[in-house]
Amino acid sequence: MPSRSVTDLDSPWKEALDLFLRQFVAFFFPAIHDAIDWSKGYVSLDKEFQRIVRDARVGRRLADKLYKVWLKDGKEAWLLIHIEIQGQREKDFAKRMFTYWCRIHDRYQHAVVSLAVLCDDDPTWKPDRFGYNMWGCEVGKRFPVAKILNYQGQEQQLEKDRNPFAALVLAQLKAIETKRSPTERQTWKIRLFKGLYDRGLGKQQIQQLLRLVDWMLSLPEELEQVFRQEIDRFEEERKMPYVTSYERLAKQEGRQEGVCEAFLEVIEMGLEGKFGAAGKRLFREVRNIKEAARLRAIARTLQTAEALDDVRRVIKS
Repeated sequence: MPSRSVTDLDSPWKEALDLFLRQFVAFFFPAIHDAIDWSKGYVSLDKEFQRIVRDARVGRRLADKLYKVWLKDGKEAWLLIHIEIQGQREKDFAKRMFTYWCRIHDRYQHAVVSLAVLCDDDPTWKPDRFGYNMWGCEVGKRFPVAKILNYQGQEQQLEKDRNPFAALVLAQLKAIETKRSPTERQTWKIRLFKGLYDRGLGKQQIQQLLRLVDWMLSLPEELEQVFRQEIDRFEEERKMPYVTSYERLAKQEGRQEGVCEAFLEVIEMGLEGKFGAAGKRLFREVRNIKEAARLRAIARTLQTAEALDDVRRVIKS
């Protein structure tokens, strides 16, 4: 089976966070989800976070994301989300969480809630705190942790759950469990792809998830070809060409048409996810844009935009 770098494994989770932040919080941290006023949207604070980690000597950084949200009591809150991808322990993981929290608080004087999801294959590893107590001086931090391995044995529940992250958790579980069994991975990949059609999701959500699951469950070339043939037959029976539509876009990679379609998908999901119905109305203007450079600028602005006017200025520029 072809090996994948940490960055390869990291990318699907980063993209999933940007596409489905609300569903992510609802799935892993429901109490926090219920305290947030999602009608106000959220803001990615990637620029602020990059300034923090640039100087932080805390080892490798993976799917770390910082978001601003608003609570139902009107207060603003910052969420620092870390997803540990590597299938092994990392000695300084809790220390890194603590260091990031301290640097964000020191620079911006803002309270930060740190959340962690562990995708490793060690059931005994679950770091959830860092600190020390010496001579009456006590320093420490605890943070909520979700462990992917804790969902083992819950395949049926995960397959029925309409939350997009249920599908991604199942894909990550099977990526861990089938590392040495390509044929078993192929079986699960087919099952996961077919199951996405029965979750009651919209076409665009299905297409996004198909791409992310495909990324997580890589197959050797010969098994990948068999997998594609099986999915093609399945789509013909269902008359729902979601995968083949994505393949056509993939073949156009580097061409103007394909690039524009990819940007439009990201922008539509981002506008609706962050700004609701108003964002959906604004997308009607965006979908008529055919220049990849303009769409790229809109997509980048959307990551940090705090208001629709920030996006409108780029659209009209």
